[in-house]
Amino acid sequence: MPTVSVLITCYNAERTLEETLASLAAQTLEDFEVIAVDDGSTDNTLAILKDWGERDARFSAFSKPHTGIISSANQGVTFCQSRYIARMDADDRAHPQRLALQVDYLNTHPDVAAVGSLVKGFPEEQVGKGFQLYYEWLNSLVTHEDICREIFVESPLPNPSVTIRKSWFERLGGYQEHGWPEDYDFWLRMYLAGARFAKIPRVLLEWREHPERVTHTDSRYSVKNFLRAKAHYLALGPLQGRDAVFIWGAGMTGRRLSKHLIREEKQPIVAFVDIDPKKIGRTRRGRPIIAREDLMDWWGRYENPVLLAAVRARYARPLIREKLVEFGLVEGEDWWAAA
Repeated sequence: MPTVSVLITCYNAERTLEETLASLAAQTLEDFEVIAVDDGSTDNTLAILKDWGERDARFSAFSKPHTGIISSANQGVTFCQSRYIARMDADDRAHPQRLALQVDYLNTHPDVAAVGSLVKGFPEEQVGKGFQLYYEWLNSLVTHEDICREIFVESPLPNPSVTIRKSWFERLGGYQEHGWPEDYDFWLRMYLAGARFAKIPRVLLEWREHPERVTHTDSRYSVKNFLRAKAHYLALGPLQGRDAVFIWGAGMTGRRLSKHLIREEKQPIVAFVDIDPKKIGRTRRGRPIIAREDLMDWWGRYENPVLLAAVRARYARPLIREKLVEFGLVEGEDWWAAA
């Protein structure tokens, strides 16, 4: 049994695949297997995978009709022999010590279900300002507490940087199709199931940026579908049993999130909170927009209220956090950031 199984799903990846596989062959931890599932590629992807398999017995290629990443990944998991599964995309590069460091971490932290790493985008000239800000945010989340605090803001774990215990795939039934990103869906289900997360505080994955990247081309990665995912799992987790939901933010993000929350078994949204005097006193979706100074008066009217900070501007979250701490509200118990 190999120490770790590297799972890659591939579809028409001939331009980048050689570089990805070479980065795995260069790992300092040599006891691994690569399970590469070709999802019905129409280019030379399968031929490249078979060639690697002939040269290095650690590399195994499996071919299937084109059905998408979810079925390919789930099928790939069944082929993985190790108790640890390192995810990898067919267009990224792994640092030589990636597998060694992540396996060692899981070995010495049996309570951790999944360990990621810091990431770097490449080639640098392709990484726009928006993605650079996203990488900076990702790399600021290292501890379990960091990751859980921001898990409803955006996906806090880059999928191809993570090594996961196979038992968690089996426990949760693998990846699922809901019309939003399958990896984010998996992290949210792990979070609700009580999983512990971590990151190695080093850049162990170089994440390739290019126009064909799935985040640019797949509608599942739209803002709407991310909000749908957040609303769904907020309703199943933090909002369970609440008799009042406050949404801090009466702008576009709060309005969109509230729409999806209302669809999730009619969550009890009672008011929006905002600092814009032009909005205060008006209504949003039939609920009043109140000033932040009035929040605690409203809060005291309910037995088990919760607040969602739904303001997308990054600079706003620390200011909201500071004010809610001043009010005595505890993040992760009384309120969550969900932008």
